[in-house]
Amino acid sequence: MVKGLYTAYTGMRNEQKRMDIITNNLANTDTTGYKKEGVTNQSFSDVLAYRIKDSSTPGMDAKKLGSMSLGVKIGETYRDFSQGALKVTDEDFDLALSDMGFFNIEFTDKAGNTSVMYTRDGNFNLTQEGDLVTQDGDFVLGTNGQHIRLNPNTTETKIDRAGRIFQNGNLVATIQVTDFEDYNYIEKYGENMFRTIEGATEREPAADVYQGYLEASNVETVSEMVQMIAITRAYETNQKVIQTYDNSLQITANQIGKI
Repeated sequence: MVKGLYTAYTGMRNEQKRMDIITNNLANTDTTGYKKEGVTNQSFSDVLAYRIKDSSTPGMDAKKLGSMSLGVKIGETYRDFSQGALKVTDEDFDLALSDMGFFNIEFTDKAGNTSVMYTRDGNFNLTQEGDLVTQDGDFVLGTNGQHIRLNPNTTETKIDRAGRIFQNGNLVATIQVTDFEDYNYIEKYGENMFRTIEGATEREPAADVYQGYLEASNVETVSEMVQMIAITRAYETNQKVIQTYDNSLQITANQIGKI
């Protein structure tokens, strides 16, 4: 009978993880270029069973154990890279990508180390010196791997679908757009950016650059809210299972034990 407590417990843990993902998605509904996350789970039929005395899996997650199932196991977190809607802003340095690909950003961490990061957020600014930067001040990179420096006093700046930047009719820079063969080799870094891990392979991007647009988050608020309600009900169901087992155990210990 106690096994049922573990089954309900793992169900609650799974629903808690799903709720964390959903709330993070909803919090980023208005984040430019944000890609929503999801989480998988593995039932008894998927992994056969769970192991209790296995130190290879740290923490409180359920583990494989021969032919005995202790409930649902939290799977991996994944990200949906589908295209978000494009919003018109008519700002010269608001850029959006129409297909798969990322803008290249020179990111500097708190320790002063620089590295190349990737983002779908094309909400860029031009500094007084003429550098094209993100909202956090990180440099946008061109196809030559260098900072993009423009004339800040020019009234006309045009960016075509290939990412080429023209000022007064003259080509001055080209924005670097990078895509990857397999998105399993890029990971979320934070600040709406991604970084590559070992094994990442670049490919020719299919995306076009749209000037005067921003890509909205691909989070569907109504769908996320419906999932949140379903998760809450599933969590409450597991709570009631634990309460039922608890009442049964109390009766067993306090009443039957006296006979």
